[in-house]
Order: sequence, then structure tokens, then C-alpha cells
Amino acid sequence: MSVTGMSGLNGRVVGQRWYTPYLFMVPGLLLYAAMFAWPAVIAVQLAFSDYDIVNPIRWTGLDNFARLADDPRAWIALRNSLLFVVMFLPLTVVAPLFLAMLVNVKLRAIQAFRMLYYLPVITSMVAVAVAWKYVFNREGVVNWMLQLAGLGPIDFLFDRHWALPTVVLLEAWKNAGLFMMIYLAGLQAVPADHLEAARIDGANGRQRLWHVIVPSLRPTFAVTLILSMLEAMRAFESVYVLTRGGPLDSTLTLGYYIWSKAFEDYDMGYASAVGLVLWAIMIVLAAVNLAVTRRKDV
Repeated sequence: MSVTGMSGLNGRVVGQRWYTPYLFMVPGLLLYAAMFAWPAVIAVQLAFSDYDIVNPIRWTGLDNFARLADDPRAWIALRNSLLFVVMFLPLTVVAPLFLAMLVNVKLRAIQAFRMLYYLPVITSMVAVAVAWKYVFNREGVVNWMLQLAGLGPIDFLFDRHWALPTVVLLEAWKNAGLFMMIYLAGLQAVPADHLEAARIDGANGRQRLWHVIVPSLRPTFAVTLILSMLEAMRAFESVYVLTRGGPLDSTLTLGYYIWSKAFEDYDMGYASAVGLVLWAIMIVLAAVNLAVTRRKDV
């Protein structure tokens, strides 16, 4: 058979099997549909319904959203979630950059050092929160050190002024390694000749950071900012283990409030409505961040 015939034959075979690559996507798409897409559709349906697990679903229209507007605990949860974001961002967007710069050196044991920083990321949040609960309780090691310095004890988890910052600190500590690795990848992509040119021009370390490294990391900042905001808005496990939303609702976040309404009050419809609002807030925050970042890149 001639080469032309073979190419024609191959062309016909390829044309007949155009769908082959999509077959490899089917398992992933089915898993996505079963675990994410279909539950999301059900959640949207429940947001406009009254459902308590026992009785059939009853369509109520916008009643859940009207109830949400008049729910003082929902507003407290929203306020706490926004405060969570405000406190969380500096710890996960700014601090990990300096950690990444610290480990972005060629030393013999630097890989082990990076692994230690990243270890909390792959540790279960429940396990980490349980450990922190013992560390920060009134008889914990932190209060023991504060007492030695004459500054304690402090009820970190039972004082409404300290509880939310303590939860934020836990979440930031656990996620710092992830953002550090993202920044590390960005730092290693900064052109070495730019840094060398700045050094030759007499720029000191702070000037090189501000005028060379930070502009080069602008896309990385956009990624870390979005991930940080989303992580802060959906905080749940740490609140559940450490404070259960207390004291006096001072750590009541939207994530915990949704769980409480769904699995303590069995008010699935209302919980879905709150979840839909949280989803919309997260989309708005991500869209604003992308718009600002894109405008800066122009």
C-alpha cells in the first residue's frame, strides 16, 4: 500500500474516532457530576424550598432569602467571616512570601526545611485543631509561657475578643506552607538577570524586593489572594473543633452557620439559601480580585 493510501486510511480512522480523547474524560466527568454538579443543582433547588429531611420538599420561593435578610445570627456570621478574611489575608498573602524567600536558597538541608514548612498542609485539619485546642487552653503550653512572662493566663478559646483571632491564626499556620510553595515557584521563575542588573545598579535588598520581585510575582499574588479569600470564607473545621461558634457567636462563621442549620436544626432549605449566598459572595470576591489584577497588568 502506498504512503498516500496509508495516510488516507489513517485519516479515515482518525476521523471515525474523533471521540476517543473524550472517552478518557468520561470517568472524571461522571465523578464530577456525581460529587459536585448534581449536589450543587440539588442545593440550589433546596434554597427555594422548605425541607427538614422528614417531610417532603415544599417549594417556598424566596421565603428563605427573606428570612435570611431578617436573621441577626446570619449577619453576625457574615461579619465574622469578613473579619476572618481581613485578619487571614496578611498572614497568608504577605507572610508566606518572606518564608518563600527564606527557603529560596541553595543549602544542603533546605529540602527538609521546606518539607517541615509544608507538613501542616497535608495534616488533617481536625487533628491540627485538636492539638491547638490543648495548646491554647487555659492550662496549655502557651498560657504556661505567658504566665512565666507575667502576661497570662488568657482564655484564648473562651474569650470573645481572642477566640476569632486564635482560629484565624490556626488556619493561617496550617495553610502557610501551601502559599509558601506557590511563592517559591514564582520566585524561582523571576529572571536572574533582572535581579543581577538591579544589584549592579546599586539596589539594596529592599529595593530589589519592591521593584523587581514584587512586580514579577503579580500573577502569583492574584492566585494566593483568591485562594486565601476562598479559604477564609469557607472556614468550618477549625471553628467546629475549637469553639463551635462561641463564645457568644464571636466565631460564628458562615461555613459553621450553614452546618449548624443543616445538621443541628435540620433546616436544609434555609441552610442551602445561606450556602447560595456564601457561594455568591465568594464569586464576587474572586471576580473583583481578578478585575483589579487584570487592570494592573494592562
